[in-house]
Amino acid sequence: MRTGIVVEVGAADWARLEAVVADRNSPQKHVWRARIILLTADGCGTTEIMNRTGKAKTAVWRCQERFMQAGVDGLLRDKTRPSRIPPLAPEVVGRVVVLTMTDPPGETTHWTAEAMAEASGISASSVRRI
Repeated sequence: MRTGIVVEVGAADWARLEAVVADRNSPQKHVWRARIILLTADGCGTTEIMNRTGKAKTAVWRCQERFMQAGVDGLLRDKTRPSRIPPLAPEVVGRVVVLTMTDPPGETTHWTAEAMAEASGISASSVRRI
């Protein structure tokens, strides 16, 4: 059993958590986070919380820790994550923008993403992102 887990839920926080659980329009991730905290405050152990909510032990622990650090607002706010796609370098963006001001190669009337990608040395999806 983990030690050092003290979840003190005041009357105002208790009311907010119960309102989240009762609201049919609440996102489900907020509902199960609120249920975990309410069950913890009721004195339920981790195993019982896992059985009642269907969540893993690490999810229960993470939720408890998050509540102890940031309160109810921390439960209702998702942590930001870095983007999967790294940003393009400013030089690359500038190179593509300069190319848009020039005439396309050959007898074409306009730049295509593929032609722009070939001329600038990046992928067509990167050209579209710009």
